[in-house]
Amino acid sequence: MNIVSFPNLGIGEFKLDPIAFEPFGHPIAWYGVIIATAMLTAILYSYLRLKQQKVISDHYMDLALATVIFGVIGTRLLYVLTNLDEYKNFWDIFKVWEGGLAIYGGIIGGMSALIVSAIIKKMYVPKVLDCVGPGVMIAQAIGRWGNFVNAEAYGSSTEFIFFGKTFALNRWAEKNPFTMVINDGFSEIAVQPTFLYESVWNLVGFIFINIFYKKKRYDGEVALWYLGWYGLGRTFIEGLRTDSLFIFNGTVKVSQLIGLLAFIICCGLLIYFRIKGFKTIKPLYLKDAIDDDLADAEEDEKDGADN
Repeated sequence: MNIVSFPNLGIGEFKLDPIAFEPFGHPIAWYGVIIATAMLTAILYSYLRLKQQKVISDHYMDLALATVIFGVIGTRLLYVLTNLDEYKNFWDIFKVWEGGLAIYGGIIGGMSALIVSAIIKKMYVPKVLDCVGPGVMIAQAIGRWGNFVNAEAYGSSTEFIFFGKTFALNRWAEKNPFTMVINDGFSEIAVQPTFLYESVWNLVGFIFINIFYKKKRYDGEVALWYLGWYGLGRTFIEGLRTDSLFIFNGTVKVSQLIGLLAFIICCGLLIYFRIKGFKTIKPLYLKDAIDDDLADAEEDEKDGADN
């Protein structure tokens, strides 16, 4: 049982039970329920977007299954690879119910599986990524509330770390209205609800992306919006986290580095394509895209002959 409060908002202590219910004596955690809800939301959103592009239902199911399975594998694999010293027994690697997941691993694993599956189905990958990207973003916004129930993945109220350099927050926790206090029965600790910050950041990004979705100039632009927006937010939010994964002898936070790289690369590509005036919107399936290109070529040839 976790006891939390938000004193600067006038919200007193209340209890958070990590267990949602216990059917037949088997406890089901709220974390699992929330993550499942997040996945289903992403699947539904992506389906509706792809349905607008006339996706074949069987093809979509293959995409969804591959993305979810390899997304889960990726979240676990990245965590394990950056914390090898925690695993003395090989079989402990598979005990995901004990915790230990890294979201960027899920993004990399899920996106890789999505791309490969789309290629096999002869689908236009940039358009597929545009349809799925915002779904992942809203899923991340929902999934972070699982951390809230577990009173985990919070941030420091005293310092901010940016690529090995530590900056004092100068009593920011006392003034910040969202400062959360966790009572473990022995002591109280003031923390920053970084899961809330990330959830709100993703929700705002999701709203903006959907507002401007129809204004995209080329397939793949929406996916760049998503990765750039998420990367920027994670770069700064990760600086507060107290449970980060480190590399380079504990000097650089993994998620902070990946987030910054994602932001820089995506911004670079977005600017480059805008300057070049890049415009291309193609059908979902490559066969249809080829037919359209041939038709356009024939029309251009005809117009040339008429002139």
